[in-house]
Amino acid sequence: MKLIQTVALAATVALAPLASPVAMAAAPEKSAVLSTYADIAHAAYEDSLITAQALQGAVDRLIASPSAETLEAAREAWIAARVPYQQTEAYRFGNAVVDDWEGKVNAWPLDEGLIDYVDEASYGSESDENPIYTANVIANEKLMVNGETVDAGTITKELIADTLHEAEEVEANVATGYHAIEFLLWGQDLNGTGPGAGARPASDFSTVNCTGGHCERRGQYLKAATGLLIDDLKDMVAQWAPGGEAREGLVNGDPDAGLATILTGMGSLSYGELAGERIKLGLMLHDPEEEHDCFSDNTHYSHFYDQQGIMNVYLGHYKRVDGSTVSGASLSNLVAAKDGTVDRELRDKLSAAQAAMQAMVDRAKSVEAYDQMIGEGNAEGNAVVEAVVQSLVDQTRAIERAVAVLDLSTIEWEGSDSLDNPNAVFQ
Repeated sequence: MKLIQTVALAATVALAPLASPVAMAAAPEKSAVLSTYADIAHAAYEDSLITAQALQGAVDRLIASPSAETLEAAREAWIAARVPYQQTEAYRFGNAVVDDWEGKVNAWPLDEGLIDYVDEASYGSESDENPIYTANVIANEKLMVNGETVDAGTITKELIADTLHEAEEVEANVATGYHAIEFLLWGQDLNGTGPGAGARPASDFSTVNCTGGHCERRGQYLKAATGLLIDDLKDMVAQWAPGGEAREGLVNGDPDAGLATILTGMGSLSYGELAGERIKLGLMLHDPEEEHDCFSDNTHYSHFYDQQGIMNVYLGHYKRVDGSTVSGASLSNLVAAKDGTVDRELRDKLSAAQAAMQAMVDRAKSVEAYDQMIGEGNAEGNAVVEAVVQSLVDQTRAIERAVAVLDLSTIEWEGSDSLDNPNAVFQ
């Protein structure tokens, strides 16, 4: 994936007013802006941990007493856990410690046949790129991985994190994180671009009336994956706590380098990752397999909260899951003190992207799911998603002007062939 010289920022909904929080006569100290950024990171990762712990409780209840009700409660807990986590994704890319860690918790897409049973007619029985495409660890107590026999008699955290995750050096062998848990809770979405999400029955976790086979092992995997998610989130909370490596490296380093880190994270997420790889690519291919939360049909909210996270960073304001707020000196304050026109323009672009995201969410709630919106021949749905892409690109241009105002050195962030070289997508 190539890098481009450009930067972007995203929108939010119902988080904070788009006007600068306070009209400041002088620019805030850069160190104060960096401290706010770190405070928001710590709060958002802590909220991610809190909601993951609630998910763990719901998973334990599902395994102990499988029913339609306990399965639905676990699914609702998973969706709730995505809300704060997606708001942390603006901390990727610029922060190496986050980007190196992120693959354990939010990697996608995944070859789900590594984990559990799949519908062979739609999934296929083999892959030229992935030797363990259908290894199905839940059904098999011994596996051949990297040319060696692996004892999978008990499904543990160590097995899935150290042996299965990215096994055979295949990125699609995603064995841990939110999306592995999502697959176990919903199962495959076999509806293509038609209505409906995954429909795994609660009996897939029943040891009395088991469907899908190996129900006890399926529960083992779900419990281990959820426990790993919590362990990984604890690590990142510690990184951003007072004295944590990520926080200290940022706030005690070169201030301009810190600001560049913030902008690199926002731009890479907004342009190359979100507008390009997560949205435009799937729209061009009309492929439901390219949607982010593909088993649960939660993708509209996944994108929405990515947007909200970018706005949190720019405005220096985060609303926690308990309703309290974390706020302070912001990039918006800093830009406004140097050039109010550029700050206002950027906030206008944030507002426009906010409206485009809200239209997508509203359509998903009342008309059709995101995977239907990107379907071939759905002109109206395609237009709603394309409007989101264009709003993100417009934000990019406004962020470029903000970077210039801050007189930072050239910033590079991820691009996407879907935006930068569309013909390559079809080659």
